[in-house]
Amino acid sequence: MPAPSPHRPPSIRTVVLLAVLAVLVAGLGTLVLVRADAGLTARQVTVGGVPMTEVRSGPPTPGVRRPGVVIAHGFAGSAQLMRPIADTVARRGAVALLFDFAGHGANPARLSGAGWETSAATLAADLDNAVGYLRAQPAVDAGAIVLVGHSMGAGAVTRYAAAHPEIARTVAISLPDAGELPPGRPVELLLIVGAAEFPAFRRAADDAFRRGVGTDRRAPVVVPAAEHISVLFAARTHEEIAGWLPGASGSAVPRPLARLAGAALLVVAFGIGLVPLAALLLPRRAAGRRPPEPSAGREPDGPALPDDGLPLGGLLPVALALLAAGAGAVVAAVLPTTRLPLAIGGYVAGFLLVTGVLLIAGQRWLPGLFGAPRPPSSTAGVVAGRRAPVRTAVAALALTGYAVLAVALPIHAGLTSALPVGARWWLLPLVAGACLLFLLGVELVAAGRTGRHLLVVAVTVLVLTTSALVGLAPTFVLLVVPLFALLLGWQAVWATVLRRYAGPRWLPALLGAALVGWPIATTLPLS
Repeated sequence: MPAPSPHRPPSIRTVVLLAVLAVLVAGLGTLVLVRADAGLTARQVTVGGVPMTEVRSGPPTPGVRRPGVVIAHGFAGSAQLMRPIADTVARRGAVALLFDFAGHGANPARLSGAGWETSAATLAADLDNAVGYLRAQPAVDAGAIVLVGHSMGAGAVTRYAAAHPEIARTVAISLPDAGELPPGRPVELLLIVGAAEFPAFRRAADDAFRRGVGTDRRAPVVVPAAEHISVLFAARTHEEIAGWLPGASGSAVPRPLARLAGAALLVVAFGIGLVPLAALLLPRRAAGRRPPEPSAGREPDGPALPDDGLPLGGLLPVALALLAAGAGAVVAAVLPTTRLPLAIGGYVAGFLLVTGVLLIAGQRWLPGLFGAPRPPSSTAGVVAGRRAPVRTAVAALALTGYAVLAVALPIHAGLTSALPVGARWWLLPLVAGACLLFLLGVELVAAGRTGRHLLVVAVTVLVLTTSALVGLAPTFVLLVVPLFALLLGWQAVWATVLRRYAGPRWLPALLGAALVGWPIATTLPLS
């Protein structure tokens, strides 16, 4: 009896059940996102070229003025990232104003500099536009303006409040540096830091507190188990901010994870939905017998390698990945890609480009060391795909569009801005192209083996992290590596699904380029 193929596509019944499940989960995620807006109204405005979003709870009450809260995001963040904080303060009776600094989110202007050394003058100008707009609103108490900032935004709001004593109160979340603050200013300052953040953030909070001895500053609030991003979604953070508002009303319980939960459900739905979509668009691999063993007296094409395990079948791809990624980390620092107007993204694109080229070259030069790709259990599906180039092109376009939607929609709905503006439109194909070369290299070296694929990806992520620790890559890379690793893991799962169908070998890499390249090109700052 022939053995079952490990690449057998799921049955029609399973495909239908997964399609129904994907629709149900997507509906639930959409419902959660809609409920996150319950009782809130949002209005989009642009002032001085700065995109802003005004959030309030309920209609204005004649003759009643509310506290106003200007909320500033951090480096590589956006107004979308800070929306849960706006929801919290709006439900406590304040008027919240979100905005995008230059180079971030929907703001197409360039932000000079990079990292914490970004132009303070540009940040101050954008912040001044936001404060001026909010103070001019008839429903806002001009004497009760509060500034809230995270990371780079925390530095901006504390500097602004120190120079503008009319600001009622200030909240600094993950303040990167307190060196520019004059002693005792700003007076009413609430400092919040995550317990799992890099030590420098805790030191900056303690330094800012010491500089304000004798003022109305509180000791820094340390949020348990929170790092640099999760501190924004911690219930403790939201409770502290809500309690710091002057004269606010309302007692609504903060729901900082509502939008994030809805977005996570959409990610799950899109992840599941690839299976029925691939079944609809791609030819099935027919089940058949295992490939014949080499006949007596005939040498196989390459050394016998275990499917995914060590020592030989895993060590050689790992060694090649280590060499390729190590060279990529060094060369990327001097490539022209570093001049791309995309902070951090230029280095990452160069790193992926060089690593991908070297992986492809290594597999081409030493093909026998990595083994042949796993053959399909039957060539029927492959032949059908070759006879239908139009079908293959349509499938590739549809699946790539699906991948873009799968990554952009959840990120934009529940995390941060993921829509291209300005120079991002022409940066997007460049970044995606670098991701495509890297993932093509991974596919070739992995030779259709999921375990080997994950090993190569893990080595690449480790080398990128190390390059940031030793100073080859920008330090900020350390904060985006977790998301980068998640996206590569997502692509590995989808690659496993696509290998069960008779599609072209480059298709998983194409979808992966969309999954990984889109967030890099749309979320990192224009510089």
